Amino acid sequence: MENRTFATPGASTAGAAAVSVAVPEQGRGAPHAPGRNLRARRRRPAVLAMAVALIAAGGLGGAVLYNSTGQRVAVLALARDVPFGQVVTDADLVVARIATDPALKPLAAAERGKAVGMRASTDLRRGALLLTADLAQALTVQPGQLLVGVSAKRTQLPAARLTPGVSVVVVYTPDSGRPDSLSALVVTVGRVDTDGSQVVDVAVAATDAPRLASWVASGRIQVVLAPRGAAAPAGAPSGAPSGTGAPTASAAPSGSATPSGAGGG
Repeated sequence: MENRTFATPGASTAGAAAVSVAVPEQGRGAPHAPGRNLRARRRRPAVLAMAVALIAAGGLGGAVLYNSTGQRVAVLALARDVPFGQVVTDADLVVARIATDPALKPLAAAERGKAVGMRASTDLRRGALLLTADLAQALTVQPGQLLVGVSAKRTQLPAARLTPGVSVVVVYTPDSGRPDSLSALVVTVGRVDTDGSQVVDVAVAATDAPRLASWVASGRIQVVLAPRGAAAPAGAPSGAPSGTGAPTASAAPSGSATPSGAGGG
């Protein structure tokens, strides 16, 4: 800007009053406020930066959620069916990877060595996850059953060594009359005495226990090893599946009494 002085009209030259007026300089425009488009362009980088930050935070949150819900752990599952009472072998187990879930508590794959050698506390099915409750150190008597000690000589027992969980048939051979039989499940096998006799604790239905005890007292018995998959003979314990003499899987092991027979041989 420059100031120019002009004389006031009507006044004498000597006493003329000078008036100073500001005149814009040549080539310079008057100052003005920035337009709306310019202000929008100035704000746009900040908005874009905030949007990028929000997208990155959302992606990171999604990745964390996916990892927390999709994380997989190695656990034990059944490679094949394992009947109640049978010893779990290494070949019965397989490692499966599942997503973590607080409702599922299967045995970890690292506990495979602990599971091998234990007995199935219920009928284990192929493909099912192996739980702690599925295993037991020794067999237990199921509800509705009683434990009967069968004392037999070497000639009254099969040549194959009896083990807990094996199904047998106790045959009664009276001097006169028709032979009778009962299916039973071996729970405990005692040590062989010096005379070759041995006590075997077997589980039978509670209604059949008195009859079996009377047979054992008479000494007229023969213990027969039942082949797996054979049809159960008459007098099998109630609730036992064909050819096993074992209780059904629906019979819960909880609350059952631990057999107090002789120690395993």
